[in-house]
Amino acid sequence: MTGALSGIRVLDLSRVLAGPWASQTLADLGAEVIKIERPGAGDDTRGWGPPYAKDANGKDTTEAAYYLSANRGKKSLTVDITRSEGQEIIRNLAARSDVVIENFKVGGLAKYGLDYASLRAVNPALIYCSITGFGQDGPYKDRPGYDFMIQAMGGLMSLTGAPDSEPGGQPVKVGVAVADIFTGLYATIGILAALHHRQAGGEGQYIDLALLDVQTAILANQAMNYLTTGTAPGRLGNAHPNIVPYEAFPTADGYLILAVGNDSQFKSFCAVAGLVGVAGDDRFATNRARVANRAALVPLVRGAMVQKTTDQWIDLLETANVPCGPINTLDRVFDNPQVQHRATVRNLDHPTAGTVPTVANPLKFSATPIVYDTAPPMLGQHSDAVLREVAGLSDEQIARLRAAGMI
Repeated sequence: MTGALSGIRVLDLSRVLAGPWASQTLADLGAEVIKIERPGAGDDTRGWGPPYAKDANGKDTTEAAYYLSANRGKKSLTVDITRSEGQEIIRNLAARSDVVIENFKVGGLAKYGLDYASLRAVNPALIYCSITGFGQDGPYKDRPGYDFMIQAMGGLMSLTGAPDSEPGGQPVKVGVAVADIFTGLYATIGILAALHHRQAGGEGQYIDLALLDVQTAILANQAMNYLTTGTAPGRLGNAHPNIVPYEAFPTADGYLILAVGNDSQFKSFCAVAGLVGVAGDDRFATNRARVANRAALVPLVRGAMVQKTTDQWIDLLETANVPCGPINTLDRVFDNPQVQHRATVRNLDHPTAGTVPTVANPLKFSATPIVYDTAPPMLGQHSDAVLREVAGLSDEQIARLRAAGMI
C-alpha cells in the first residue's frame, strides 16, 4: 500500500451512497476499507438496477452499476450484527481500526453495543463518523432522510428548474444525488481533519454529519443572496442570479453555454458577436449593470447566438478567450479528448464480469498517486481473509461462524 492514507483502517458500516462515497474516497487515498454487509443481501445498491455489469457472455451479473459507482478499493465482510457473535466481531475489528463510518438511524447501533460510546471503550483513539438525514439532535432527528427529499427541504429545488412563468416551469432535482455525494465528501474532510488532530497529539472523536446541514451549507452564494437581502431567490432556469450573460443560449443547431465572468470577457464577446455599441452602453458596461438590465440584454444575446452553429461559436469564442461550452450527453463526455487524456475511465479486474469500468478519482498526486487495482467487491468476497488476518480468528472459528449463518 503506497497511498497517502496507507496504514489507516476504515470499518465501513454504511450503505447506499453518502457513507460509501466517503469510504471509497478514503480507499482511493490508500486506506484499507472493510465494508460490513448483511449476509445474503449486502448493500441495498447491489440490487439497484438495471443496468448491471455484464459477464463474458453478455449476461447480467449480480453487481448493479449503482453499487459499482461507490465501492471500489474495498473488502467485503458479511456479518450479522443483530446477533451477539456478530457484534463481537465488529468490536474486535473496531479495536484494530482507525475510523468507523455508519449511517444507521439515530440510536440504531446503540442497541447492538456498536455506538460511539461502546466502541470508544475498546478503542479510545477511534474516529467515528455518523451520517444521518437530520443529525443526532433536534426535532427531526428521528426522521429518515433521502437525497431527493433533502434537495427539496434544503432549498436546492427552489433554485433549480425554469420559472413558473415559462413552459414546463417547476422545481427540479439535480440529476445526480448531490446531497449524498457532498455529504460523503464532507465526511471525508472531517475524517481527515480528525486523523490529523489525533496524530498531532489529540484523541479520537465523534463526527455528527447530517444531509440537511450539508445541503444547506452548499447553497453557497444563493444562501448569502437571501441572508443579505431577506428575499428568497427563485428559479432562473439556466441563468445565473449574480452574473449576466451566464446561461444556455440557443444556436443555429442546438445550445451553447455562455459563461461571461467579467467585463473584459463581455467586451470580447460583443466584438465577436457583432453587437456593436452594446459593450459601451451604460446599461451593460459592468456586470452590476447587466444584472440590473438582464431583461434588455438577454434578447440581444439570443438574437446573435442563433446566427451560428454551436461548433462555429466555440471556435470563435475560444479564440476570443470567452468561456463557453457545449451541453454534452454522457457519450460525448467520455469521448471528449480532454476527458480521455486525463484517464478518467479505468477498467478493473472483476471475478464475474471480467472487467468493470470505473470513473477515476479527480485527485492527481505527484508523490502518492491513486492506484486502481481493486474492483468493488463481491458480497462477502473477503470475509475469511479479514477475519483471519485482521480479527485473528482461526479457520475453525470462521467455519463455525459460517455454519451458523453469522457471516
